[in-house]
Amino acid sequence: MSVKVNIQKCNSCEECIKSCPFDAIEMKEGKAFINEYCQLCMTCINVCPEGAIYEETEGTQTNEQRPLDYKGVWVFAEHREGKVAHVAYELLGIGRTLADDLNVELCAVLLGASENEAQELIKWGAEKVYHAKDNIFNTFNDEPYSKILTRLIAKNKPEIILCGATPLGRSFIPRVAARLRTGLTADCTSLKIDKETRNLLQIRPAFGGNIMATIVCPNKRPQMATVRPRVMKPGVYNPDRKGEIIDVPSDNLSSRTKVIETVKEGTGCFVNLQEAEIIVSGGRGLGDAKGFKLIQELAEVLGGAVGSSRAAVDAGWIPYRHQVGQTGKTVCPKIYIACGISGAVQHLVGMQSSDIIIAINKNPDAPIFNVATYGIVGDLYEIIPLLIKKIKENKGM
Repeated sequence: MSVKVNIQKCNSCEECIKSCPFDAIEMKEGKAFINEYCQLCMTCINVCPEGAIYEETEGTQTNEQRPLDYKGVWVFAEHREGKVAHVAYELLGIGRTLADDLNVELCAVLLGASENEAQELIKWGAEKVYHAKDNIFNTFNDEPYSKILTRLIAKNKPEIILCGATPLGRSFIPRVAARLRTGLTADCTSLKIDKETRNLLQIRPAFGGNIMATIVCPNKRPQMATVRPRVMKPGVYNPDRKGEIIDVPSDNLSSRTKVIETVKEGTGCFVNLQEAEIIVSGGRGLGDAKGFKLIQELAEVLGGAVGSSRAAVDAGWIPYRHQVGQTGKTVCPKIYIACGISGAVQHLVGMQSSDIIIAINKNPDAPIFNVATYGIVGDLYEIIPLLIKKIKENKGM
């Protein structure tokens, strides 16, 4: 099945070009032409006033029905202010495992940033990097990002697409999946290959974290998944690794919106929760919002960030951006200090991979002690001031 144009009927009105969501129609010698980006959505057939565009049934299956036509594992590498985000290196780590199991290439897609950043992706494991250098990609915007990635996928046909479950990834990757008419599994915590079927096993918590669901997309390609930051180990860095950087043209790429300004929220210990090496989190045991002043003070003397449990956020004591857990952020700092947090499974999902976990709680039977490296049973309002005092003494503050 394919979409064709009867050039004898085409009157060059360009209504089909305006209607196409995939930029798959262009004018050649005054007539509409369907290019390789066509996804068979049939929108153009309905809008053509002359009936010049029609569906042709061929004796072959469509690409959607031929998963074996798709090869390769792709990682979308997001960047922030021109520097590749750490989650991209984590995706290259799991991507390498998947590509090896399938015996295919591991590639990365970088929209914006410099060629040096593209080279870094190769050193972290990518064999090829598709790099779009146009200035339109320097600031994130859903529309051009989704358009260019859809084009690349339609042309090169990778079988797996991975993206970070970050605010950026969650914003535009669903658009890409919708354009390609394929499935998307969000917030995966594990990925594996079924070697018999070549299907991607996409594993994520479900029903409030009470079960782990395994999701497959057997009949559509590419198979798409977003992966929580800090749950996968980064790839192996090799400064001598060589690879290919492919320039991606952005011809005829338009956007109906324009980013005027990007405003950062907060400073100091209230930012970069997923990048922090030390996190001090507060929960229901603080009693009220004033308790976070003590949490903030401890975080500041340690040079860390402030986190929280969902209970504290739901109570309105601290903004949602600080929430750690299944419905918040997944973190993996060197030190995680849980203050007044009981340790519900939904919270543990977001922090239990931390290198060192220190729990402070009055209840000796609190579940948080089951995952803690060090546990302190007592009143946090007595313990934390003593910790702050001792740290300041050691630092000469």
